[in-house]
Amino acid sequence: METNKVHEVILNSGEKMPLIGLGTATSPLPSNETLTSILVDAIDIGYRHFDTASIYGTEEPLGQAVSKALEVGLIKNRDEVFITSKLWCTDTHHDLVLKALKTSLKKLRLEYVDLYLIHWPVRLKQDVEGFNFTGEDVIPFDIKGTWKAMEDCYRLGLAKSIGVSNFGIKKLSLLLENATVSPAVNQKGIHVCAWSPLGAYKVFWGSNAVMKNPILQEIAAARKKSVAQIALRWIQEQGTSVIVKSFNKERMTQNLEIFDWKLNQEELDKINKIPQFRLYKGEMFVSKNGPYKSLEELWDGDP
Repeated sequence: METNKVHEVILNSGEKMPLIGLGTATSPLPSNETLTSILVDAIDIGYRHFDTASIYGTEEPLGQAVSKALEVGLIKNRDEVFITSKLWCTDTHHDLVLKALKTSLKKLRLEYVDLYLIHWPVRLKQDVEGFNFTGEDVIPFDIKGTWKAMEDCYRLGLAKSIGVSNFGIKKLSLLLENATVSPAVNQKGIHVCAWSPLGAYKVFWGSNAVMKNPILQEIAAARKKSVAQIALRWIQEQGTSVIVKSFNKERMTQNLEIFDWKLNQEELDKINKIPQFRLYKGEMFVSKNGPYKSLEELWDGDP
């Protein structure tokens, strides 16, 4: 199959990252065999960036898909795919980071990940299982110590780039004050990567605010594009990469077809008037007795 060429961005680590990645967080979780097949199809279609995390339960099928793609010749070597994984909140401690990454690498069947992220600026009690927790299970998070361990992963070559996710400006600034290796992904001169850019509208925590937006629908109809393509093209024109999640082959293909056309100024002006808001607020990390007593504290007052 002729693949769609995805544009790349060069991170501050010097590594190249495809601007569109396929997300693997989903509920309910398909069988490993089913998800592996879907991910092999995605590689065949043209995806080269895949986003997983220890909490998603998708590292094993992703690793199997990469192995299968190599076996059947869809890719010639492991370097042709960019794999992102994330450190979960139960392991955000200096002494736990390296072990957590090695566990992820074993599941992925890889010697390294291309990008390793701190999933949230949060630490959970170690006995917490999955998403079965409340704000009372959140304990103080040592940003400095955790990031030092992330830097160790980078220096060992187990992660080609390291970064953060869901960090507000205050927390990121604190990290940068103590960092010797700057995060490759998030914000502030650091590349921004948008997750759930289409609103995750078919997931229990999602919203139809993007896919049902009348302005985006009007532009999509006039341009004979999908609403998703209009939204993704707008994000790409802001210089931001995206992680999209669809396991439907037709939509997976459409989501890659955004690099050979542009939005005009009138369309951009209309889109820029759409109110912005945070979709996933992270209320489960907040409690009156925990380190984050309000959403304002969790997000450093960011809107």
